[in-house]
Amino acid sequence: MVKVRLPAMVIIITGRYAPPELLELADLVTEMKEIKHYFTRGIEAREGIEF
Repeated sequence: MVKVRLPAMVIIITGRYAPPELLELADLVTEMKEIKHYFTRGIEAREGIEF
């Protein structure tokens, strides 16, 4: 699917552990890393924010 897309088409794929073959095909790859999060202090997820 990624190899046969139209030139003007944008494909966004999210998730963890992308295979190296997909990373090689991508024009943009971003890795997000937690620095600080309130969940680690025991604050629960809030409706409308985290889910």
